[in-house]
Amino acid sequence: MTFASVQELIQGTRQTIQLNGGLRVTDPSALRGETIDRLAHTAVFGEGDARDAARWLIWEVGWEVGVKSASIDALYQARAREEYANVTVPAMNVRAMAYDFARAIVSSAKRRNVGTFIFELAKSEMGYTNQSCDEFATVMMAAAIKEGHTGPIFIQGDHYQADAKKYRTDPEGVMDGLKKLIREAIAAGYGNIDIDTSTLVDLSFPTLAEQQRHNYERCAELAALIRQIEPPGVTVSIGGEIGEVGKKNSTVDELEAFVEGFNSAFQGRVGDKRGLSKISVNTGSSHGGVVLPDGTIAKVAIDFDTLRDMSAAARRYGMGGAVQHGASTLPAEYFHKFPEVGTLEVHLATEFQNIIMDHGAFPEDLKQQMYAYIREKLADDRASGDTDEQFI
Repeated sequence: MTFASVQELIQGTRQTIQLNGGLRVTDPSALRGETIDRLAHTAVFGEGDARDAARWLIWEVGWEVGVKSASIDALYQARAREEYANVTVPAMNVRAMAYDFARAIVSSAKRRNVGTFIFELAKSEMGYTNQSCDEFATVMMAAAIKEGHTGPIFIQGDHYQADAKKYRTDPEGVMDGLKKLIREAIAAGYGNIDIDTSTLVDLSFPTLAEQQRHNYERCAELAALIRQIEPPGVTVSIGGEIGEVGKKNSTVDELEAFVEGFNSAFQGRVGDKRGLSKISVNTGSSHGGVVLPDGTIAKVAIDFDTLRDMSAAARRYGMGGAVQHGASTLPAEYFHKFPEVGTLEVHLATEFQNIIMDHGAFPEDLKQQMYAYIREKLADDRASGDTDEQFI
């Protein structure tokens, strides 16, 4: 399915895309057939100029047919003004089978008349899924084209996180790495970036402001960079985070300490520009869920009352509300509660991966190879007392 050269790519798309005198899509229906599939495949698995040409062409074709990467900030500003309620935006981490999974998201959204959804990829996921910002944005665009979507798509960098251990010995090196990633994401067309310096919170200090200081100062530094390099006319949506997911539950007082410190530090760098669109909090969930000895996921309690209070507090500062991470493994009966308590956005990842891995069509021999690799190569990651199911 891969175009071997730029010449072959141009020849293979000429029936649907005209390049003479400017790019024009001559047959949108045919484009959504084999053409976009081959372009997407080349954009990921192609090499050299052919791969780069496929990525460029997908992005340009998307805008031509009405698919445009956008910032969700305007919608979240409307939520801060109480112009709508009882809506929670799903943000889905597209880790595996990216083109097919993203297509399923778009087709499901169209079928159920879902207004807004976010494609996202975390900094950590970029490594173990081998997806660069450029590749990820291109594939999300291709999937939207394939499924006949028109209008904005929201592509988000999730958990652009500071490594606390490395930060202790090389703080500027950690920050430089995050700044490089932010530049790559914006250059790739991302309209939304979630900064996660919550790993730098230090609970040993006596006051909340002191506990949050490294978090809000470094978050403000990265947010200021985004405002300095974002494209003209675009206000990239920026998220902050007050407590590392899976750790201590967040409080309204912590939120206020973080936001007030952030606003002061941010304005000191860039003046009266738009600050945060949203803030991520911890209310009892954890990434991947809590795995029990038999491999099932523990049923955890989410503090919905505090989530409601923190969303309301966030709106007082001009943000759309609070964001819930680590939600996909929660019991199904919890999900109607998120919009009821004013949750702005909910992040979903692990259960989608489970669906793929546990599906009957997943090759059993491949799965066993993966498990054998984990047992052999990653044994040092096994926690004391873990069963095999918990470890895997």
